[in-house]
Amino acid sequence: MTSHLANFVLGLGNGAVYAALGLALVMTFKSSGVVNFATGAVALYAAYTYAFLRKGELLVPIPGLEPTVDVGGKWGVAPAFIVAVLLAGVLGVLLYLAVFRPMRNAPVLAKAVASIGIMLILQALLAMQVGENAPSVKPIFPEGTFSIGDAVIPTDRLWLAVVIVGLAVVAGLVLKYTRFGIATEAAAESEKGALVTGLSPDRIAVTNWGLSSMTAAVGGVVISPIVPLNPVAYTMFIVPALAAALVGNFASVAATVGAGLVIGMLSSEATYLQVTIDAMPDAGVAEAVPLLLIVVFLLVRGEPMPGRGAVIRSDLGRAPRPNRILVPTVVGGVIMLAALFLTEGSVRLALVSSMIFAVVALSQVVVTGYAGQVSLAQLTLAGASAFALSRFGGDLGIPFPFAPILAAVVAAAIGVVVGLPALRVRGLPLMVATLALAVFLEAFWFRNPSLNGGMVGAPIEPATMFGLNMEIGAGEGYPRMGFSVLCLVVLLLVSIGVACLRRSRLGAAMLAVRANERSAAASGINVGVTKLAAFGISSFIVGLGGALIAYQQTLANAGTYSVFAGIGLFAVVYIAGVTSLTGGILAGFLAPGGLVFFVVDRYLSLGDYYMLVSGALLVVTVILNPDGIAGALQRIHLPASLTKAAGRTIPAVELDPPPDEHGVGEVLLTVTDVGVSYGPVRAVDAVSFDVRQGEIVGLIGPNGAGKTTLVDAISGFAASTGAVTLDGTDLAGMAPHRRGRAGLGRTFQDIELYDELSVAENVLVAAPRENTDAAIARTLALLEITDLADRPAADLSQGQRQLVSVARVLVASPRVALLDEPAAGLDSTESRWLGERLSAVRANGGSMLLIDHDMDLVLSLCDRIIVLDLGRVIASGTPDEIRNDQRVVQAYLGAPAGADQEAQ
Repeated sequence: MTSHLANFVLGLGNGAVYAALGLALVMTFKSSGVVNFATGAVALYAAYTYAFLRKGELLVPIPGLEPTVDVGGKWGVAPAFIVAVLLAGVLGVLLYLAVFRPMRNAPVLAKAVASIGIMLILQALLAMQVGENAPSVKPIFPEGTFSIGDAVIPTDRLWLAVVIVGLAVVAGLVLKYTRFGIATEAAAESEKGALVTGLSPDRIAVTNWGLSSMTAAVGGVVISPIVPLNPVAYTMFIVPALAAALVGNFASVAATVGAGLVIGMLSSEATYLQVTIDAMPDAGVAEAVPLLLIVVFLLVRGEPMPGRGAVIRSDLGRAPRPNRILVPTVVGGVIMLAALFLTEGSVRLALVSSMIFAVVALSQVVVTGYAGQVSLAQLTLAGASAFALSRFGGDLGIPFPFAPILAAVVAAAIGVVVGLPALRVRGLPLMVATLALAVFLEAFWFRNPSLNGGMVGAPIEPATMFGLNMEIGAGEGYPRMGFSVLCLVVLLLVSIGVACLRRSRLGAAMLAVRANERSAAASGINVGVTKLAAFGISSFIVGLGGALIAYQQTLANAGTYSVFAGIGLFAVVYIAGVTSLTGGILAGFLAPGGLVFFVVDRYLSLGDYYMLVSGALLVVTVILNPDGIAGALQRIHLPASLTKAAGRTIPAVELDPPPDEHGVGEVLLTVTDVGVSYGPVRAVDAVSFDVRQGEIVGLIGPNGAGKTTLVDAISGFAASTGAVTLDGTDLAGMAPHRRGRAGLGRTFQDIELYDELSVAENVLVAAPRENTDAAIARTLALLEITDLADRPAADLSQGQRQLVSVARVLVASPRVALLDEPAAGLDSTESRWLGERLSAVRANGGSMLLIDHDMDLVLSLCDRIIVLDLGRVIASGTPDEIRNDQRVVQAYLGAPAGADQEAQ
C-alpha cells in the first residue's frame, strides 16, 4: 500500500503542471471563448527563457537572429522566474491582439484550429532557435527527500503541488470576489450585456490572456528541473490539461486543478503498475488515463442531439460538388503518369510522396470536410494500418493486395471506435477526444517493443502480385515505376470514390449532419450512423494511405506516424482546403515530403521553415479563407463550358390542378396530455389535440407560449410526458430520425437549411429512395422553385430559404408536416402565395400543423386553430370561433376592430 501512496505523491509533479495548464485554459476560455491548444507551447517558451536566463543568456525566438544574447552574467532563480513569466504574459497579449481579437465572433472550433496554428508556430520557432542545445535546469525548490515506506520521495513534488494549488486559490478568489473577476464572469456570460453596463470585453480578454499565459509559464518553469526541456513533450502536456479543463467544464477552477492533480497521480500509478505487473501492457498505460477520463466524461455529459439554440457552427467553408469525374480523372492520371516516367530519383520520390499523402488528406476531407467531425487522429490511423500490414504480410503470410486491404479494414474498425464519442459530443470536445486517442495509440502500440519490433520498426513484406514486382526498390532505380504506378492507381481510385461519395445520398447526408444535426434528424437521417460511416470510410481510406507509406519506407516506424506529425498534416490539409476533393489532392503536394516541400527545400533552402510557414498559413486560412487554397482557385472565373455544374437532372413535371373542395379524413396525429418541463418550469402542460388527413391545424400563441417546445416534443427533440400517436403508431421512445421516417416531417423556426448543398440536394436529403428525382421535381414544381434547383442554399433570399425548407419536408409526402413559422421573412404577397401552395398540398390529401405569427395567413388557411398561452391550451376551434374568442383576444390577438366604438 505504501508503494502505491508513494507513486501518487510522485505524480503530484506532473499533475501540478497539468493543473496549471488546465487553469490557463479555463482563464483563456472564460474571457475570449478560445480553447488554446498552444498553452503547452507557451509553457515551453517560458521554461526555455528561464533556463537560458539562469545561464546568463536571453532566448530570442526570431529566426534569422542569434538564438540568444548575453545579459551580463547568470541570473538568480527569482529574477529569471519573474522575467520568464512576464515575457510569457506579453506573448499571450500579443497572440490575442494579433490573432484572436479579429476572431472574437468566430465559432469556438475555428478559434481552436487557429490555436493549433499558433502551437505549430511556437514549436517550430523554439526548435529552430534552440535545436539540440536545450540547457539543463537546476532545482528551483529546496532539495530534500522524505520516505513513504521503502520509497524515497523528493520534496520538490510537494512544493510543485503547493505552488499550483496556491495559484489556483488566488485565481479562484480573484475571479469570484474582485471587480475584475466579476467583470470576467459577466463578459463570459454575455458580451452585449457587459458592453451595456460599461465593461470592455476586449480589455478583459487582453488581461486574461496575459494572466493565463503567465499561469502556463509558471507551470512550465517549475516543472523544468524535473522534465527535460523537449518541444514535443511540453507541447503534448496539453492533452491531460485539456482533460482536466473538460472536467471543470472550462469554467470551474477548483474542478480543473483537482482533475489535473488526479490525472498526474493516476498516471504515475499506472506507470508503476505497467512495470510491476506482467499482465499489464509494456507501454501506453499512463497515456490511457487522460483518454479514459475524457471519453467517460464526454459520454456522461454529452447528448445525442444538440438542444435548441445550441447548434454547433463549424464554418469549415463550402464543400463543392464535383462537376465531372471521368474527364478530370483521366486527364490527371495521364499527366501524373507522364510526370513519373519523365522524372527519376528525388523528384519522382517527391511525386510518389505527394500521391500517398493525397490519399491520407482525402480521408480528412471525408471525415472533416464532409461530415464536419474534426479528427486529429488520421495519421495515427494510418500508422495502425501500417503496423497491421507488418503482421498480416510478415507474420501471417497474407499476400498483396489482400494484406493492405485487411490492414485498411483494421484502421476502419479503429476509426469507428474513435468516432463513438461523436454519438454524444461534437465540435471541440470530439477534437480533444481524437487527439487523446492518437497520443494513446502512439504510446501503447507504435512505441511498444512487444507489438511493433522495437526502435528499428516493423518490417514490411514487398508488394508482389502475379509475378509483378511493385516494391519501391533501392539504388539507381529508386523509386521503381511499379510502386509509383501502384500509388497513382490507389490515388485515382480513392479520388473517384470520394467524388462519388460527395455526389451520393450518403454524402448529402454527411453534409446535412455537418450543417445541422437537428434538421438532419428531422429529415429522417440517422445522425449517429452517418457520423460513424464517415469515420469508417475515412479510416479505410487513410488505412490505404498508411499501407502505402509502409511500402514506401519498407517498415512501419513510430516516428512517421507521431501525433505531432499528424497535427502538422492536419494543418496542411486545412490550408489546402479540407472541404473539397481538390483541396485533398493539393494537400498531398504541400505535405512535408511532397513535391512543393521538395522544391522549397532543394532550390530555396527553406525546408527548416516549412512547419513555421504551415502554422502561419493555418492561422491566416482560418481567419480569412476557410475554403483554403482550393476554394480560392475555384473562385477564379473560367469559361462557362468548364465551370457549368453538372447538377441533378430535374425532369419536367405537370401538376394536376387541385380539386375545388377538399375533404377531411381520418385522424392521423393524436397528441394526448403532452407536457414538457425544464426543472421547475412547466413549458408545456397537458396539451391534447389531433390532426386529420387533408386538414391544416393552426397553432398560435404569444411568444413564450410553448409552441416550438410542443413541436420539439412531438418530433422527438424534447423529453416529454403524455403520448403521441401517428397513424396508429405510438411514437414514444422513437428517435427524431425514426419519427421522420415514420411520416412526421417538420421545418424549423430558424430555417435550418444545409448551406453547403444546392436546393435540389437539400430536398434530396429527405426524398424517398424510390422515384427520387420524380418526387423532387414534383415538390419543386408545386412550390414553383424548380429554377432554383442547382443554386446553393447559401445564396438564397430569406423567402426562398423558407420555401426550400417547406419543400424538404413535403418531398417525402409525410403523413403530417409540422411547419414552424414558414412565412417568417416573407412579405404579404409572398405569404399569400405560400398559402396558395399549402392549400394545394392540402387539396391533394396533405395534413399540416402550422405555427405562424402571420394571422392573415393562419386565419385564412387553417381549418382549425389551437391557441396556447403559458404552455396550456386556452382555446380551440374554427378561425371564426378563434377570432371572436375573448380569451384569445386578450391573450394574443388584441381587441377586434371597432371594439372601442361598440363600447361607446
